Amino acid sequence: MTEAERAIGTPDDQADETAGDQAEQLSDTADTADRADSEGRGRRRIPVLVGVALFAFVLDLVTKLIVVSQLEHRDAIEVIGTVLQFKVVRNRGAAFGIGEALTVVLTLIAVVVVLVIIRLARKLYSTPWAVALGLLLGGACGNLVDRIFRSPGVFQGAVVDFIAPQHFAVFNLADSAIVCGGVLIVVLSFRGLDPDGTVHRD
Repeated sequence: MTEAERAIGTPDDQADETAGDQAEQLSDTADTADRADSEGRGRRRIPVLVGVALFAFVLDLVTKLIVVSQLEHRDAIEVIGTVLQFKVVRNRGAAFGIGEALTVVLTLIAVVVVLVIIRLARKLYSTPWAVALGLLLGGACGNLVDRIFRSPGVFQGAVVDFIAPQHFAVFNLADSAIVCGGVLIVVLSFRGLDPDGTVHRD
């Protein structure tokens, strides 16, 4: 190709170059917008999520180890008379003893919940949402460990419950974390706050 041909070029070549330049500009604009949007919302709240989840998980695990070693096969301990007692109950169902015939299904649901929360963490810029999801994650992992490692078998294990209010089901700290996380998510949703930190109005 001569210098004149290169200078003039063909219409198709010019069109291709123009289209390529436009695509590159659009990509750069999108990247800039994404960076600006992320900077505007601050950093991802993954450390908050992980910290809350670890706290809930470790607290649940430690309390279960203590009550199993100290209270199982013994009389209940009265914390507030008969209104609140500590006694060990092995629960193969969901929170508060629901669905005892669905242990494997409940275990799989817990695994799915954990995976969904991990996926949501990539777009997590809201601290309240990080706390809520951290409570859910820690509680789900706490009971999931019981279902995997406790008798009668893998994915069929019975969860250790020990908090026994009067006229109410026996539960544990993992159940409490799950319920608190769920309630907080409902509140945040009603207030229009999304996990990515944006606020919407219906």
